Amino acid sequence: MKLLGIGSRINHSEYGKGVVTNVTSQHYWVTFIDNGLETIDLDSEFEIIEAADGDVDAISFSEVENSLVTILKKWSDASEIVPISDKFRGGTLILQPADENLKPYELPIDKFFHKITMVRDRLRVMEQRINSSDLDEQGKVDLQQYITRIYGSLTSFNILFKSKSHNFVGQRSK
Repeated sequence: MKLLGIGSRINHSEYGKGVVTNVTSQHYWVTFIDNGLETIDLDSEFEIIEAADGDVDAISFSEVENSLVTILKKWSDASEIVPISDKFRGGTLILQPADENLKPYELPIDKFFHKITMVRDRLRVMEQRINSSDLDEQGKVDLQQYITRIYGSLTSFNILFKSKSHNFVGQRSK
């Protein structure tokens, strides 16, 4: 029996179509389109859609997973879960107009906080795209300084973050 290598595509009668992501001495680790990660015996019955060379098993599933997470963080708007400060959890943001005849606007702080973290995450993605762009170095520096000033403008919202590591940071004085 010839072993399939990582990257081989198969069709399993129970789990459907999938890709081999790791090979051990007894199992294939296969990520199936509809069923996620499953381990199946090497001698299981399945149809081989496309076989990759069995000698390419030098990369493990965890390495593939770590690479995928890095790529997704770098190029997507997907954000990490950032907790709100406990004292504001479940609170309400009230915008009271100066004119007492007008009704105040109320917004759950959790919803407002989510929007603030989305702005921060999109600024980070923009920074990464600037750094990997074809702009000349001076153009990159100019845009980075502008983004840093935007972060500085958002530091008022740092009280909402549970952890200081998530805070906005503008230019630091020297």
